[in-house]
Amino acid sequence: MSKIIRIGTRDSELALYQAKAVQSQLQVLGHQTVLVPIKSTGDIVLDKPLYELGITGIFTRTLDIAMLNGDIDIAVHSLKDVPTLLPNGIVQAAVLKRGNVRDTLVFKNNEEFLGSREATIATGSLRRRAQWLNRFPTHTLVDLRGNVNTRLQKLEDSDWNGAIFAAAGIGRLDLRPEDAVNLDWMIPAPAQGAIMIAALADDEETLAILSEINHPETEICTKIERAFLNKLEGGCTAPIGALAFIKDEELTFEGILLSKDGTKKIQVKRVKAVGEHHDIAEWCANYILDRGGNRLMDELKESHIPTNIYSTKSLTEDQRFLFNEKVKAESSDFVKISLNRIHPRFVKNEIKNVVITSQNAVEALLNNYSAIELQFKNIYCVGRRTKKMIEKRIGKVTHTEKNAKKLAQYLVDFIEGTEVTYFCSDLRLDDLPSILKENNITVNEIEAYQTKLDSISLPESIEGVMFYSPSTVQSYKKENDANGIAFCIGETTAKEASKHFKDVRIAKVPTVESVIELVNQHYMS
Repeated sequence: MSKIIRIGTRDSELALYQAKAVQSQLQVLGHQTVLVPIKSTGDIVLDKPLYELGITGIFTRTLDIAMLNGDIDIAVHSLKDVPTLLPNGIVQAAVLKRGNVRDTLVFKNNEEFLGSREATIATGSLRRRAQWLNRFPTHTLVDLRGNVNTRLQKLEDSDWNGAIFAAAGIGRLDLRPEDAVNLDWMIPAPAQGAIMIAALADDEETLAILSEINHPETEICTKIERAFLNKLEGGCTAPIGALAFIKDEELTFEGILLSKDGTKKIQVKRVKAVGEHHDIAEWCANYILDRGGNRLMDELKESHIPTNIYSTKSLTEDQRFLFNEKVKAESSDFVKISLNRIHPRFVKNEIKNVVITSQNAVEALLNNYSAIELQFKNIYCVGRRTKKMIEKRIGKVTHTEKNAKKLAQYLVDFIEGTEVTYFCSDLRLDDLPSILKENNITVNEIEAYQTKLDSISLPESIEGVMFYSPSTVQSYKKENDANGIAFCIGETTAKEASKHFKDVRIAKVPTVESVIELVNQHYMS
């Protein structure tokens, strides 16, 4: 491979160990690599239990965004931290041979407390907490967060009797104390002990390379465990354990679902011959659900929190899955788009300079003409996703900016000629055409689509509204007062929201997922 493979990783010591393990295997194959450490939300927020943060994929989302933005080529994760549904465009490319799957109890002084009525055990895992309380109901469980070194030091400095760790984690860092014992009775998290590498679905060259370091047996077992988790619809907020292993051509699976306090437990074990195991995850999940698991999962998911966030754009199921557990979000499209017929006279000849500020304009153009018919010499656009869509379906983009105003300022300095053709909506901001006209650049506006405002009145419980364009703000204001927080996808949207809202916040990246991240940050503070 000619390019250097950029390996994205969290910057904790354990994450870097795992990334270096992948790096080492790739270098043995003769590939150049470089590590790109990135701090995640899960590493930053250490004052709350992981399950209270309620963000599925808390340790992976930052790397997902970096990969989709082209900042890294692959991402290395602990597979147990990865949501069972990966973001669109990202796939599991490989999994390394699994380490120790078990949980480990690190204790102080001795293990006599295990026979005592009173003891204090530390863990940040809801699954470990529930299983421990099921076995030792009179013990006290306290929260423990931070990297492995931090947690070991907290145990040392405390009056706790012990703390629970993943055996693989303390083993990989060579930090396992003598006073430690594996908890063979505790069913681990699905895919615990496995290192996974994610890559872009369309990066065929990288996927082919990573397939060479994939460990098939680990892939089979972790796939079953994660399928079981997915069937139960559980994440970090549900106490679910799963373990599959292969021995003597037989695959054994154990699964468990508990209430948070450990008082309720539903467990399953099944053995199938390798090759006949393909339905084992679904069978075991159904076994759990049919024996009270459905009711238990409903109890775990049930929330009395009223809807407190509203999105002015319909959210996908994957996007809904990203919200903090303190957020109950609803959504609908406050703006409806109608694509116009674009007359052939506008595109029959080559256009020297084309301006496109939204994906809707791209859809309108392609709804009327094929890419071959669109003879555009220079294409200027707003937004990374619009750029990606144009280059995938029409042709190369000459230049892109984050918003229309910045694009106009760029064109004033660098445009080839003194005329642009602007494919826009019937509702659009004045920034771009005004700046260009003030600088003697002719703007030929072509209405590619119409924007219909379709607002609804929102309940009083709404504390924040998610906006994705100035039009969504305008639509919202038709039926609602500007109360609460305006979470905005970009600066242009925020400018419109600032006319009405006192508290306006802007996402770091112009994506729906980044706006969700902005909402989550507010509810973690």
